[in-house]
Amino acid sequence: MENCNCENMAKLDEVLAKHTGKPGALIPVLQQAQDVFGYLPREAITRVADKLSLPLSQVYGVATFYAQFHLKPRGRNIIRVCVGTACHVRGASLLLDSIRDQLGIEGGETTSDLKYTLEPVACIGACGLAPVLMFNDQTHGRLTPDKIAQLLK
Repeated sequence: MENCNCENMAKLDEVLAKHTGKPGALIPVLQQAQDVFGYLPREAITRVADKLSLPLSQVYGVATFYAQFHLKPRGRNIIRVCVGTACHVRGASLLLDSIRDQLGIEGGETTSDLKYTLEPVACIGACGLAPVLMFNDQTHGRLTPDKIAQLLK
């Protein structure tokens, strides 16, 4: 794994040293591990389980239960397309189709160059601007498929 190197494992060990023996440490440790690696590689999850003296199945269970955790590398740019009711009615599927065509990935996937990750989401909370997507932390509304190409530049 390209991000799972000795330097990152040393950083993870520093995180673990601060939390070892503390009850309720698993979620904060996983959050910090994901910050170090960009996702939760198998080696990191195994190290967390070992150092916190938890069953590996419990650590995987938490990592797969919460949507904030990712077991595969993610792109530098996260594209979240709202597929909630207002956005759906106003053409969110056309936006998704345009992004899929231009990037060659499906929802939940990341481009091979790790530049983009596409995530359909239930609601962004900007229904008045439908259809809406978030490009990293910026919200873009009243979009059309034609505007997608400009956004991806």
